[in-house]
This record gives sequence, C-alpha cells and structure tokens, in this order.
Amino acid sequence: DETRQRVKFTDDRVCKSHLLDCCPHDILAGTRMDLGECTKIHDLALRADYEIASKERDLFFELDAMDHLESFIAECDRRTELAKKRLAETQEEISAEVSAKAEKVHELNEDIGKLLAKAEQLGAEGNVDESQKILMEVEKVRAKKKEAEEEYRNSMPASSFQQQKLRVCEVCSAYLGLHDNDRRLADHFGGKLHLGFIQIREKLDQLRKTVAEKQEKRNQDRLRRREEREREERMGRRSGSRNRDRRRSRSRERRRRRSRSASRERRKSRSRSRERHRRHRSRSRSHSRGHRRGSRDRSSKHKSSRDRSSREKSRDRERKEKGSAERRHESTNGKSRSKRSEEREAGEI
Repeated sequence: DETRQRVKFTDDRVCKSHLLDCCPHDILAGTRMDLGECTKIHDLALRADYEIASKERDLFFELDAMDHLESFIAECDRRTELAKKRLAETQEEISAEVSAKAEKVHELNEDIGKLLAKAEQLGAEGNVDESQKILMEVEKVRAKKKEAEEEYRNSMPASSFQQQKLRVCEVCSAYLGLHDNDRRLADHFGGKLHLGFIQIREKLDQLRKTVAEKQEKRNQDRLRRREEREREERMGRRSGSRNRDRRRSRSRERRRRRSRSASRERRKSRSRSRERHRRHRSRSRSHSRGHRRGSRDRSSKHKSSRDRSSREKSRDRERKEKGSAERRHESTNGKSRSKRSEEREAGEI
C-alpha cells in the first residue's frame, strides 16, 4: 500500500496503542467481544520504527495509549455494572449472611479456575513439575469449596439452592455460575477473552505508572530549569548591579578625572592668562618706554630739524639780504659808473 509506505509512526492516523502492543482490537481478536478492525493504521513495520526511535528520544506516546485503554476499560466496567443490576432485578433477594456465603463460593470457584488455567499453561510449556504442584493446590481449594457449598446449602431452602446463582466477572464482565464445574471455570479463566482483559488492565496500570513517572520527571526537569533560570537571573541581576556599580564608579572616576583635568585646565588657563597679562603689561610698559623714547627722539629730531630749518632760513635770508645788498651796491656802483662815464664824456667834450 503506497499510502501506508508514506505514513510515519508519528502520524496521527497511526494507532499509538498498536505501537505499544496494547490495542484492544488486536488483543480481543477472535473472541466473543471481537471489536473488529481498528479505525487507525496498524503496521508492524511502524512499530519497529517506533521501538528504534524510542531508544534515542522520549516520544511520550504512552499518554495517548493510556487514554485509549482507559476509555475502553471504562466502557467494560459500565457493562459490568449494568449486568450486575440486571442480575439483581431477575434473581431472588437473599440475606446478607447467605450472600456472603455465596460470594465465598464464587471466590473459591475463581481460584480453582485460575489455578487450572495456570496448570494447563505450564503443562503446555513443558513445565510438568510446577503444573503438578498447582494441581495439588487445586485439590485443596476444591475441599474448601465443598465446605463452603455445604454451608451455603444449609442456609438456603432446597428450592432456592437448586436455582442457578449467577455472578458477573469483574475482569471481563462475563457471567459465572455458582454451580459451574471445574472444566467450565478453567475454560473461562484460561480463555483468550479473560486473559486478554487481564493483559489490557495490566498494561493500563503499567502505562499509568510510566506516565506518572515521566510527568514527575518532566516536572522535576521543568522545576530544575526554572530554578536554574531564576539562579541565572539572580546572578544576572547581581552581575548587572555589579556592572552598574562598576559603571557608576567608572563614571564617577571619569567625572573626577574630568573635574581634575578641568581644574588643571582652569589653573593652566589662569596661569596662561596671568602670564599673558604679565607679558602684556611688560610689553605695554616696554612699548610705553619705547614710545616715550621715540617721542623724545622725535621731539629732539624735530627740534634739530626745526633748528636746522631755522638756521637754513636765516642763512637764506642772509644770502638774500647779501644778494640784495650786492645788487643794490652794484646798481649804485653802476649808476656811479654811468655818472662818471657821463661826466667823463662831458668833461671830454
């Protein structure tokens, strides 16, 4: 089947009870309570795959199988209770004392049937000695049953004792008679139906224990992880607080360094400003001194230049005056000369 070849054991269509070998459809097949074919996929290859994978990791399929078996057993118990009510309505009511004696006879019948079924199983397996021991125990239980039947017969009227007193099997909800012979009891308790229900109930108890253990382990793991996470968070908070303290101390240290550097810079700037002020003052003083000296020199130079200019002017005046005097003198001389020449000419004439 190609569709089944493509299906994996983790698919929801696969019967998880079949993977754990406890599906009631497989166990009760061929009995009078045959449930027919299961609605989900049954495949031995998928069971083999599951067994291999379950060794490596926990798939937790026990929970699904447990739910399946619980629903099946609950339905079986419901049928048992209905059968008990039906018997109580049809059979005659008896006193509590007689009911207790009848119950004792039924219990001895169950013990005989179980022992006979076990003896037959051991004989089939070849364990003859153990089978013989169980048959000896059966004889003892039969003797006890005979005594219980005598007590029950003496406490009941003959007409009522001859009636068939039935009882519902608590395991498979089948009817058991008070006067059933050993062969029928052995067939019932050693039959496939009764043994199948025993297997289902035992498997259900085992699954409940397994699920409880796994849930407890999971809860412990979850609790441990939560504690580890809380511890890590506490450590993280502590480390965070330490880091914050470190950052704060570092920031304080940086602020201190900055304040120190700022104070140093301020002191340096103050010293530089003082130095610049001193230099400026010294420069201003030297400049004022040089200015005074320059003014003095300029004033002296100006005075000397004025003296020179005045002297030159005086010299120029003197030269001009001399020139004018010489010109006047020359003119007077020329005039005198011209007069003399005229006089000479006149005298000559």
